[in-house]
Amino acid sequence: MRLSEKAEEILEKMWVDIEEDGRTSVEMESLLPYGDQDSINELTSHALVEIKDGMVCFRPEGREEGRKTIRRHRLAERLMMDILYIKGDEAEEKACQFEHMLDKEVDAKLCTMLNHPTTCPHGKPIPPGECCEKARQSGDIGVVALTELKSGDKGEIAYVLTEDSKKMQKLMAIGVLPGNKIELLQSFPSYIFRVGYSEFAVDTAMAKEIFVKRD
Repeated sequence: MRLSEKAEEILEKMWVDIEEDGRTSVEMESLLPYGDQDSINELTSHALVEIKDGMVCFRPEGREEGRKTIRRHRLAERLMMDILYIKGDEAEEKACQFEHMLDKEVDAKLCTMLNHPTTCPHGKPIPPGECCEKARQSGDIGVVALTELKSGDKGEIAYVLTEDSKKMQKLMAIGVLPGNKIELLQSFPSYIFRVGYSEFAVDTAMAKEIFVKRD
């Protein structure tokens, strides 16, 4: 089953409102900016959602389809920002276009290439796929924040997640760039790490913004 783009956009909105914001259903009127009545009819015809008294809720199959849809979108966001270095509104626009081209196999390959990220660039969770579970079982858990490493752990910098341009400039100036090797030397009272032949210290807040693919 392949849904229209508008139907997938509605599933994404429902996933955020229901699964992440804790609602039981969503007002149908609030979904129309993301699609149209035909899109909602498409979802009901596939038995993915139910409508009662103007409220829309997931059926079990729809919840799973919503999970897959939001996963594709957030993986696409990571691709745009971490690999293609496209930022801001343009990244969001292109992620929306790209996500609709992903099927299950491409989705898994993209997730593996990105090293099974657990959050999107905005810090929202990326629902794990089968590839993520296999990676965890094999000990390759993907990209983690520097704060998740132990003293002596080494890895490769995957990306930096901060909207503070001054922080970004500071980290770039000391060599915290995707692809560079990093080693955590100390985690208390500050995080001390080595990049190249130099050692640097940052506080916990900044350490949480440095994401590493652990060796």
